[in-house]
Amino acid sequence: MSLNPQLEQTFKLDKQFLEETKLPIITVSASYKEDLKGLHGLPEDESLSDIVFSRAHYSMALAIAVEAWGNELDHKKAWILDPTNYVSHKDWRSIELTEVIGKTLARHPILKMVKDIVDKFGRSKLPILPSITPPLLHVTQDITCPILSLHIASGNILAAQGKKIVQVITDPHVRDEYLNNAEKENVKFCVFDEKTKTEFLEKAVILGKKVDPKKVIVTGPPVDPRIIKARTKKQAWRNGPINIVLSTGGLGTNKSELKKILKKLLPFLRKKPQPINLSLYAGTHEDIYEMAKNIAKNEHIKTNIISELNNPDYFDKVGTSLLEGNKFSIIYHPQIVDANEILVKHAFPWADGFITKPSGDMAYDATAAGCFILTLQEWGEWEQNIREVFEQKGISRKAEVEHIDKQIEALSESKDKDHSWIEEAMRKALTIDPLFTSGAKNIIKAIKTKQG
Repeated sequence: MSLNPQLEQTFKLDKQFLEETKLPIITVSASYKEDLKGLHGLPEDESLSDIVFSRAHYSMALAIAVEAWGNELDHKKAWILDPTNYVSHKDWRSIELTEVIGKTLARHPILKMVKDIVDKFGRSKLPILPSITPPLLHVTQDITCPILSLHIASGNILAAQGKKIVQVITDPHVRDEYLNNAEKENVKFCVFDEKTKTEFLEKAVILGKKVDPKKVIVTGPPVDPRIIKARTKKQAWRNGPINIVLSTGGLGTNKSELKKILKKLLPFLRKKPQPINLSLYAGTHEDIYEMAKNIAKNEHIKTNIISELNNPDYFDKVGTSLLEGNKFSIIYHPQIVDANEILVKHAFPWADGFITKPSGDMAYDATAAGCFILTLQEWGEWEQNIREVFEQKGISRKAEVEHIDKQIEALSESKDKDHSWIEEAMRKALTIDPLFTSGAKNIIKAIKTKQG
């Protein structure tokens, strides 16, 4: 493979760590090359931008690793590898192209009309798949223990090679591709809930796949234990400003909705008494970061920028959230590892509610942190299912983007001298079925359980 000398070094170390660990975790989410250098004690450049496909596939893999690590990072307990970091120079264009296609779709609502077609094409034909295959096969060639896969592509590539795979189906939705190797003895599955298990087994019959139901284990969604810890100090909102996080996704999804909401809510901050405090999670997206800064400037709203430029310490003690005491904050970092750490350590403990698309990271994480959710336009059928799950539990409602300020006012008002919808939704999130907060533990248990 053709890599620069530092990446050659981290590649060898990642391969070694993956072979030595009890819990090898593979995902396909982003190219966090600089943070990999830092993890392995090499010089890194915090200003360089990552290529990011998905926060979810990174954050959920990390959630399981943090659960396995306990109180300190120990590669012998768990290690994550993303082959996106080790695509060769000659194939790197395919990675850039995949991100460009994803971001273009995510930022232009009119392209939603062809989204389903492109999505189906993208997951089976886009050039990222042959690009990630060589480094993935090389780094796992000597591993004989079960490998945990957090992405459909990595799971199918390795299962076809005869590797023992535990594939996590993270959403309440089963794509046909999940069943490509379902009948093989070397593969088993962790699924969102009982309904998803039924869908999986039903689809197996339809596709002519003979699958032992014992191979399909209900675990719940993986959530970072640090986020779950945030709920222990949280109470349902009753009065005062409501702390709200407005969030995009890994590809910068829902940008047009974010712009409309910022234009509604930033002037709303000036109302007396102050109804909300607002934070925007811009993730790794400079264009969304700049857009928010400009809108705030035009509205004469002081902006608190949170963009830590240092190596993440997964186990440092968090004091007061950096969002505390600020009317409007923006969380931004050009690299996904750091952006995610700011979100985990400062946004989830602070927030009463999230305005976000109903994705398989934000919806799970926000609920586990005891927050209410107002949902933006979903990205696909799986997110429709996620939205319905949390609406049925009384935790989530669709965001009225054009009237978001009035919606928040209405939802914060008590009904017949009883609790407001916001308070009730937070209470339901704080008392949700343990399945929604135990996924990481259950997945680790499942990968250790022998089949049969």
